[in-house]
Amino acid sequence: MLSEPRSGRLAAWGNALLAGLVSPDDAVLAMVGDDAVHRVEGLPGESGPVGLTLALGRLRTLGVTGLRVALPAPGHPLGLSGPPAFNARALDAEEAVVAHGAPYGLVPEVSEAGPAGDVHVEVLWHCLPVREAPPADVPSLGEAERELAEALRDATEVLSRLDVAGSGPVAEAAVDAYRARAERGREALAPGYPPRAVRVLELAQRVGLLISVAYENGHGGAVSASEMAARGAALRPVERTARRAQVAAYNAYVEERER
Repeated sequence: MLSEPRSGRLAAWGNALLAGLVSPDDAVLAMVGDDAVHRVEGLPGESGPVGLTLALGRLRTLGVTGLRVALPAPGHPLGLSGPPAFNARALDAEEAVVAHGAPYGLVPEVSEAGPAGDVHVEVLWHCLPVREAPPADVPSLGEAERELAEALRDATEVLSRLDVAGSGPVAEAAVDAYRARAERGREALAPGYPPRAVRVLELAQRVGLLISVAYENGHGGAVSASEMAARGAALRPVERTARRAQVAAYNAYVEERER
């Protein structure tokens, strides 16, 4: 929950590539991550799927100057601007990349291939038309940072009262995994992003980890139906706030360029 989305990697490193801050090879390596391959289909002027380097070059010639992230959830079209067909596809995928400067968006379709024990992940990004309009419900970095701190404080108080603790072997393993990822590479965002965006993204992902631990670590002391409902009521707003903060961080590059 709230781990690094593929749309975040594509937007962040795509922005760095569009700005000339990284090489195409380094950008694509970061975008693909642990997946086997990423390709893009539906690009104007291309008859079939193409690699990320060619796709980003094509988008640049079409007028794209930056990339934003959308992380929609049911009832919350976070980062989307329409039309309904694109929004529906993005909602199914729970993420999308929306171009700035030209009316295009990218939605990932993730599939697994290979025999048992040697399965690899392939991603096909579908390029679709989008409406050129402000993205839905995306806060500024300052707003996101303040909201996240307040939501985390409120949720911690409620969860502590309900005895839903972030402790035990499951929680410790999750925290250790997060720290290991952080130590492997401190580049939470690509070159060109402001330090505040990095700080907000790291906090949002840390909050997402805590939410995951609370959901996956059993019911804790919340044994009654009313207490479990209270726990869910405490976690949902925090999760929503963390998603908004994550999108604000990824979109900070475009927002700063617009200013």
